[in-house]
Amino acid sequence: MKLCLETAAMDALTVRLFDEINESNMAWIIAADHALRDAFGEALIDLIPSYTTLLVHYDCQVLSFAQATSLTRKALLHLEPTAIQNSQLHEIPVWYDESVGPELPLVAKRAGLSVEQLIKQHGSHDYCVFALGFAPGYGFMGLVDEAIATPRLKTPRRRVAAGSVGIADRQTAIYPLLSPGGWNILGRTAVPLFEYAKRGAPLFRPGDKVRFKAISKAEFTAVGGDTTPIEERP
Repeated sequence: MKLCLETAAMDALTVRLFDEINESNMAWIIAADHALRDAFGEALIDLIPSYTTLLVHYDCQVLSFAQATSLTRKALLHLEPTAIQNSQLHEIPVWYDESVGPELPLVAKRAGLSVEQLIKQHGSHDYCVFALGFAPGYGFMGLVDEAIATPRLKTPRRRVAAGSVGIADRQTAIYPLLSPGGWNILGRTAVPLFEYAKRGAPLFRPGDKVRFKAISKAEFTAVGGDTTPIEERP
C-alpha cells in the first residue's frame, strides 16, 4: 500500500492507495474508509471508495485544502488492513440464455468453451464488489477469470434491459435499470437492484461478494423475470 493525495476539486481529495486492481485491496480501502469518516466527522460531505482510491468530499467552509490534506495523512498514518466484518455474500439467480444474453455464445467461443462451460465458469467465483457507480445500485465486480475476460463491445447498445448480467474485460456487473451499455451480456436476473437503491439501501456495498447461480427459464419467470429478448444488436 502507498499513500498519494491528489486534488479532485476545490473541496475534494482523491486518496490513492494502490496502482493495480486486486481483491486484497479492499481490506485496506474499507479500513481507510472507516478512518477517514472518523477523522472528518461532520466536515465530511461524502466518501466514495473504489478499486484503488477513495474520493473525499469535504465542507470547504469548515476545512481548508491544507487542513483536509493534513487530516487525511494523520488519519491514515498507521493504517492497517481490516477484516471486512460487515460484508455480505449475495447469491444472484441468473437465467443464462442467448435471447436475453446475446453475447453468451460469442464469449464462450472466444474462451474456447461450450456455453454450458462458460455458465459454470462465470458462476464458479465469488466476485468482490469494488465500487458502485454508473447507475444507482450498479456494482462493479471482479475479478473474472482471465479465460473468460472479454473486451467491451466496439459499439455500445442504446438499450440494455434491467437485470442484464454482463462481462467487460475482467469485470462483471448487473444493469439495475434500462440504460445504454457496452458490456457483453450473458443473461438476466430478476433481482431489483434499482428498487433497493431508490430506498437508499443499495443491495451491494464495496467489499461485499456476489455469487451467480444459473436457473431455468421457469424459475426465472416464477420470480417475475422479464423474458423480453434483447433485439438490438450493437
